[in-house]
Order: sequence, then C-alpha cells, then structure tokens
Amino acid sequence: MLIQSISPGGAPGELGFEEWSAQVRALARRRGAVILAHNYQLPWVQDVADHVGDSLALSRTAARSDASTIVFCGVHFMAETAKILAPDRTVLLPELRAGCSLAETVRAEDVRRWRESHPGGLVVAYVNTSAAVKAEADICCTSSNAVEVVRSLPEGREVLFLPDMFLGQHVARETGRQLDIWMGECHVHAAISPVVLRDKLQSRPDAELFVHPECGCTTSALWMAGNGDVPKGRTHVLSTSGMVEAAKALGNGHALVATETGILHQLKAANPTATFEAVSPDAECRYMKMITPQKLLDCLRYGIYEVQVEQGTANRARRAVERMLELGDPGGGE
Repeated sequence: MLIQSISPGGAPGELGFEEWSAQVRALARRRGAVILAHNYQLPWVQDVADHVGDSLALSRTAARSDASTIVFCGVHFMAETAKILAPDRTVLLPELRAGCSLAETVRAEDVRRWRESHPGGLVVAYVNTSAAVKAEADICCTSSNAVEVVRSLPEGREVLFLPDMFLGQHVARETGRQLDIWMGECHVHAAISPVVLRDKLQSRPDAELFVHPECGCTTSALWMAGNGDVPKGRTHVLSTSGMVEAAKALGNGHALVATETGILHQLKAANPTATFEAVSPDAECRYMKMITPQKLLDCLRYGIYEVQVEQGTANRARRAVERMLELGDPGGGE
C-alpha cells in the first residue's frame, strides 16, 4: 500500500481512517509497541494512539507499560526522555527531523560555561531540552511545576533557568526570585503576540483565556488581567495537560486558547459541548506536523527510527528528572 498524498488534516489520501488505523494497530501488536502522541500531533495520529498527552506524562506512562517498543509521536527530546525513563525499551521516533526550536537554543557546553562563571549556582532545566542538557542540570521542571521547583531551591543560591525566557519570566514573577534566565524561545509560542491576543479578547469579551506560559503574550495577559482589561478569574496560565483538565470543567462555555493549535483536538474531545478557539490560528509547529500517518505506518513496519541516549548521559539526566519527581507528581508537562 502506498499513500500518495496527505490532506491538511493529516488523513492519508488513499485510505479512510478505519482502514489506516486497523493497519497501524495490527503492526503495533506485531511489534509489541505502545503508541504515544503529543497533544500537538495531527488529529489522526492522536486518535490512533494508545495515550495522548504532554511529553513527560507520556514518557512516564511508557516506563510503566509492559510494551517492548515505544513509538513516540512527538519531537526528538521527547523520545530521548522516554528512553531515559525506560532504558530497557526500544524507542522509535517516526521522523528524525522532528526537532524543537526551543530545545535547540541551548547546548550542554552552554550550561558548563555558566557553571564555570557561577560556582555554587544551580541549574533548572525545563523538560523541553535535550538529554545532554538535562544531564548538566541539577533539577528538571515542567511548565506545571516550574514555580514549585524554583521555590524548593535554597535561598541565596544563583539559579540559571533554561531555556524558555517566557516561562522563566513567569517563574520569576511568581516566586519573587532573581533568576538568570536563558534567552530561548519556542518559535510558535513566541509568535503569539500581545497584539493578536488583545484583538482576540476584544472580539470575545466573555470567553475564558487559556494561555501557555511559553507564549510571548503571557506577561501581557497577566498585566491585562491585573488592570481589569480582562477578568482575572477568567485568565488561566496552563500547561497543555492543564488546559485539557480546564476544558472538562468549562461546561458549554467558550475558551480562547493561546498555544499550538493541535491542542484543540484534545480540548474538543475532552468537552464536546464547549467552544474552543485559537488565539492565533497560524500557531502550528512544523516539527510536530512532520509525523504523518504514512510515517507512522513506516515506523511500525520497518522499526525506524531508533533513538539512543549514551548511558552516562542518560544516568545523569535521569537524576535531574527524579529530583523533580521527588517533589511530587508534576501533574502536567510542557
């Protein structure tokens, strides 16, 4: 079977969803694989997956499963995290070019240079980083628990928060801590501007606002809420998992959503009676959308592409993740 074209929604041009998904499920059973899909993946990929969610929750689910193979429909650092937490499994990524503009803003050598000039300093690494960067960190965090992680650190110690500057600014604002914030950004979230947000809020004044802390408009959203330009009680800074939980409690309400548009599929599934509208309909991650239905079939059929993490790097990165988990279940990832 050859799929010649992919529709904008991710559907194989020569197959209906039922036929395609039956092939995927049969191949997964044959390989002993569990299929994980991030909230930003194409709808068909989300619908065929065994589990859909944020990267850390999916990696922890994979580690608890008895599957011999983990197929991670996400981006490269997510597959690495799954391998770190499940070192005895085969981890496959359907598209090796599926990178992350945020994770690529910082390298392990950058962290080492900072440590050289800040002896005694502590490094907090967002989970949206490579295994090599996690291995240089003292502790990891998610967007859900970043504030709690920083609050757990001793006062008086210098702290490098990396790599997302908007999440770092949010954490500094919430904790009152002076942080050395790495100036990285997700190209998708950074492009959701305060101007776009303000225009959308003016057109939907009664809507709830779900905004991801990586967004360039987060500070403006909180400022407008504090000023009374939008109701403070209806402005929610949330991880992707937090958005799904908030959607369930929305009833038949209306929510404006400031993050990658792939999340809308999960929000609608969580609450079909509510209305969910993207603040920026153009907020689409080209890396997430690289994993097409055909590439998922090829991954399962041919066992491509396997993701490996060097053992020493994996062990050190795992310690940084485990220190975070010792603070309690983070609830949601990015």
